[in-house]
Amino acid sequence: MRVTVAGAGAGGAAAVAELTAAGHAVRLWNRSASTLAPFLDRGGVEYEGVLGEGLAVPEAITSDMAEAVSGSEVVLVCLPTLSHVAVAGALAGARAHAIPVVLNPGHTGGALEFAQAYAMASGGEVPPVAEFHTLSYIARKYQPARVTVTGRAKFLRLGVLPGGEAAAVAACALYPVARRVPDVLDSSLANLNMVLHAPGAVLAAAWIEATGGDFTFYVQGMTPGVARVMQALDAERREVARAFGHDLPAVAAEMQRYGTVESWVTDTNDLVGAIASGEANRRIRAPDSLSHRYYREDFGHGLLPFIELAAIAGVDVPTAQALYRLAGTLTGTDFAATGRTAAAMGIAGMDRAALLRRVRG
Repeated sequence: MRVTVAGAGAGGAAAVAELTAAGHAVRLWNRSASTLAPFLDRGGVEYEGVLGEGLAVPEAITSDMAEAVSGSEVVLVCLPTLSHVAVAGALAGARAHAIPVVLNPGHTGGALEFAQAYAMASGGEVPPVAEFHTLSYIARKYQPARVTVTGRAKFLRLGVLPGGEAAAVAACALYPVARRVPDVLDSSLANLNMVLHAPGAVLAAAWIEATGGDFTFYVQGMTPGVARVMQALDAERREVARAFGHDLPAVAAEMQRYGTVESWVTDTNDLVGAIASGEANRRIRAPDSLSHRYYREDFGHGLLPFIELAAIAGVDVPTAQALYRLAGTLTGTDFAATGRTAAAMGIAGMDRAALLRRVRG
């Protein structure tokens, strides 16, 4: 398959490595030429970890979107969700209306926001859109041209907007572990990053500022108190999902299915033990500052859209509200100014029935 990977961070680099090795014709796009320069100098993407070790050589490495999507059969967007609106605009500018788009990941409300942003930029045209509930890799770029992949998804929820069948077919061809779910509310409300990141990011803020994040987020930062807040937030997430007709597993059980909680763990209700057991996550460092993406992304594009969906569902989410307000105060940020609001997702003013019609057709 001819694939455009949008994003040259750790997720995009890992996708280039895996998909190239699988025989797909891959082009790598990033809007920042400076991010692409080390890959161009090296002649490709160096990789190590669970995908093996080597150099993946894509057909093209470019910051020109029209060049990147020429002849492409699918665009795989592997970027922080903060970038989705800009990518939608770039694709619309390249008139890529017929090329399916797979958000890897969409996180909370990603497909809805992407489709709305694309329609606004194109004058109403929208490509087929699907989203994974989380990134298909646990990966970090410790060097500019090299990605270290410590985990690969064993399971991905695949949510599809109405009219997005071509995107679903492409997603399953690229990632056979993907499993279609009833709608994008299922995939969006299975975004575990807001559950995993938000409580620790708020409760460990002083430690992060004092040490520059010199501790392991999922081990040293996973204390019983943090776990209790995480469980309360997770209970709210699952209640909102039930209001839309979806019975989602608790956070650690879903992580075990994905592969970041070890298969030998029997008590997934023990969040401290279950999450700290995961080999893929256990060495990941905490945020180095309050401007880290755990704050910039997981509140404005995680908790905020979750709170918006909860309001439409008619479900109270006091833990989510408290964490959201505290994060705004901690960082001095108005997340709603640039975040994933109901308006940004194109669902402002909808009630539960209208939203279900939007996502199910």
